[in-house]
Amino acid sequence: MSELTEAFSHQYVISLPTMIVRLLLAGLLGAIIGFEREWQSRPAGLKTHTMVCIASATFTLLSLELVNVPYFNDQNIQMDPLRLIEAITSGVAFLAAGFIIFAKGEVKGITTGAGMWLASAVGLAAGLGMWEIAVLATILSVSVLLIMRLVQPAVQNAAASDDTDETKS
Repeated sequence: MSELTEAFSHQYVISLPTMIVRLLLAGLLGAIIGFEREWQSRPAGLKTHTMVCIASATFTLLSLELVNVPYFNDQNIQMDPLRLIEAITSGVAFLAAGFIIFAKGEVKGITTGAGMWLASAVGLAAGLGMWEIAVLATILSVSVLLIMRLVQPAVQNAAASDDTDETKS
């Protein structure tokens, strides 16, 4: 029985309370980004962004702990932590690309895809314990989304009036 207990136990480098806070932070910040998308009735909203953020933080915590697993203390095995960022970035980019569609001559879903990608970066930062970066990225992204929502109609109206002026000439 003690062998089984040992097989499923692990001495963590990061304390459990720290892991919990990092995962909760990732979930909260992902929810903040997703709330704006949900509020605007976009396809990837609160649940999706929250899950992406938590997943990124989980992968980050796993990779930080994986470096310290005794199985990998062999001189022949080398860990490259930057591969984590590459894996998360490409995986979420693939997921985000699924939200981008081309219909009736218009591309839609790019902002949702970018939001998913950003949520993964926020989760990665939260998982690494870099809460300042995670919070700042969340504040900036939600600010951009809200400000652009206010500015975009004016820009589109100006562009539309320019188009009608050119057709009259």
